[in-house]
Amino acid sequence: MMITEGKEACATLPRAEAIARLNDALRRHGKGGVLMITRGVRMLPGFAPETLLSALADYDAFDAHNDPHGERDFGDLELCGADLLWKVDYYDASLEFGSDDPADPKATTRVLTVMLASEY
Repeated sequence: MMITEGKEACATLPRAEAIARLNDALRRHGKGGVLMITRGVRMLPGFAPETLLSALADYDAFDAHNDPHGERDFGDLELCGADLLWKVDYYDASLEFGSDDPADPKATTRVLTVMLASEY
């Protein structure tokens, strides 16, 4: 039993890291998915898309609370005096259903949504 549990744990770590790296590529470089910004964020006084993109790219405050699975798919930040949340969702290529395999970039369209904390 202990051997099986160890193999399962080892198999989970590479998958989570593969997903995390794909999420990082979207968050840091805008590659491998779509970035959505809610109207509430866009309407913030002083909002500048470049500032938001820079804040997302620099984000590294992952911890057990916001990243329990190690996939780097959720975070919070402050911009223009407002608390924001961002999250990555995984869809199929047609954006109609959830992805069957978020670790497979060919089968998954990532959507990173940035919203006001009050919009969550």
